[in-house]
Amino acid sequence: MSSAEPTEQTGPALRPHADRDRAPAPAPMPGLAESARLLADSTTTSTALVADALARIEAAQPTLNAFRHLRAEAALAEAAEADRRLAAGERLPLLGVPVAVKDDTDVAGLPTHFGCDGERPPATADSEAVRRLRAAGAVIVGKTNSCELGQWPFTEGPAFGATRNPWNTAHTPGGSSGGSAAAVAAGLVPAALGSDGAGSVRIPAAWTHLVGIKPQRGRVSVHPHHDAFQGLTVNGPLARTVADAALLLDAAAGAHPEDFHRPPAVRASDAARRDPGRLRIALAWRPPLTLTGAGPDPEVRRAVAALAETLARLGHHVEEARPRYGLIGLAFVPRATAGIAEFAARHPEPALLDPRTRSALRTGTRLGGRVVRAARAREVRQHRRIGALFDASGYDVLLTPTTAAPPPRIGTFDQLGAWRTDVTMAAACPYAWPWNVLGWPGVNVPAGFTRSGLPVGAQLLGPSRSEERLIALAAQLEDDLRWYGHRPPPP
Repeated sequence: MSSAEPTEQTGPALRPHADRDRAPAPAPMPGLAESARLLADSTTTSTALVADALARIEAAQPTLNAFRHLRAEAALAEAAEADRRLAAGERLPLLGVPVAVKDDTDVAGLPTHFGCDGERPPATADSEAVRRLRAAGAVIVGKTNSCELGQWPFTEGPAFGATRNPWNTAHTPGGSSGGSAAAVAAGLVPAALGSDGAGSVRIPAAWTHLVGIKPQRGRVSVHPHHDAFQGLTVNGPLARTVADAALLLDAAAGAHPEDFHRPPAVRASDAARRDPGRLRIALAWRPPLTLTGAGPDPEVRRAVAALAETLARLGHHVEEARPRYGLIGLAFVPRATAGIAEFAARHPEPALLDPRTRSALRTGTRLGGRVVRAARAREVRQHRRIGALFDASGYDVLLTPTTAAPPPRIGTFDQLGAWRTDVTMAAACPYAWPWNVLGWPGVNVPAGFTRSGLPVGAQLLGPSRSEERLIALAAQLEDDLRWYGHRPPPP
C-alpha cells in the first residue's frame, strides 16, 4: 500500500463528475472504541451518536441500500436510556454505542427475512449474540441486507434490490454480509455483526477495505440455531480497525446454554494490543480444488505479495507453501446444501425463493442424512491433514488472498442458473470456505486497491482457537500500513 494510493482510492477515479458546489461531507463517524471513549468521557451523548447514525443510514439508503430494517424510534429511546445510565456513572464496554446486525440475526420485534422475499412474523426474542451486545450496552440501530439465505458473494435479490459498494457503487460489496460491510465502510455505523458460512464476513470485508473476523466455531453463539448450516456458519464482526473488530468480538462472544460448541474464552481486545512475536508464515497461492482452474487475478496477487513483503519487513519468516486441502469440497457441498435446505424448508412461501435456492434445497435434501453425516465425520481427518501445516511443518499462520478477484459489478450473477452461479462464485472466491469446514478462525485484512480503486484483501488463517495470534498479527500490520486512513467517497 503505497503513499501514492489514497489519491487513486478516494479521488476523481471513483466520482469523475463530482459537484464542486456540493456541501462538505459530514465528519467521519467515530469508530467503535472511539465512540465508547467519547461517551465515557461525556464528550458526546448516545442520543447524538444514534441520531447521527440513523440520519446517515437514511441519507445513504437510496444509493447504498445497506439496511433491510431500521429501529429508529426504539433505538433513540434506548439511546436516551443509555444517556441516563452514563450520567449515573454506569460504564459498560459499548454503553450507548450504535451498531448494526445482519438480517439473519434475530432482533426482538423485527422479522428475520435472511434476504428472502415475503412476509415473516417479528422475532419474539433476541438471538444470543444480540442479547450479549445489548448486555454490553450497544444500541442496535437496524438489520443489514444479506443475499437469500447467505448463499452468494453478492448482496442482491428481488426482496430488497442491490446493496452497493461504497468505493464504487457499480460494484457489489460482496456477500453474504454485504449490508454490514457497506454500512461500516461508508461510515453509517462504527461496526456491525455479520456471519460467515463460506467467507461471508471475510469476502465483503476484503471488497470494502475492512477488518473482518471469522472466529472459531462456537466463539459467538448462533442460537436460536445450535449448529447453523451443519457447523459451517459462525457470527463475526466487521470494522474499520482491528481494535474495533476485537471489541465487538469480545462483546458478542459467549455460548448459550444449549450451544453444541463451547470453546474457551479469548481476550480479543487484549490481543489487539499485544506484539505477536516473530512468526513463521506460509503464503499459499493455490486454492483448494474447485474444478474451475481459478487462481488470483494479477492485481490481487500484486496486493497480497506486497502484504507478504510487509510481514517479512516486520520480522516474520514468510515462505510459499501448499496446504494439503485434499478433496475438502466433498465435505463442504453436502453440509452447505443441507444447511440451505434446512433454512429454506422453514420459508412459508417456497415459491418466492430464488430458483437457485430451490435447486440447492433439492440438492441438500438428497445429500442430507447419511451423506451429510459422513461429510461431517471426515472433519477429524481434515483437521489432521490440513493442520499438519501448523503441527508438522511448524507454521504459525497461513496467508492467502481472501478472494481471487476484485469485487464484481452489480448484476454479474443475474440470469445465471444454479450451476453457472456456483462456478462463477467458486472462481471468484475459492480461498475462504475451507476454514468453515474446519471451524477454525481467520481474519481478513485490507491488502490495498486495484488500479481502478477497488479494494482487495488477504486472510490470516490459523489452527484451532488461534484468534488471539491472528488478531495480534493483524494489529501489527495495521499499525504499519494504517489502512484505516483510506475512506470511500461520501455516498
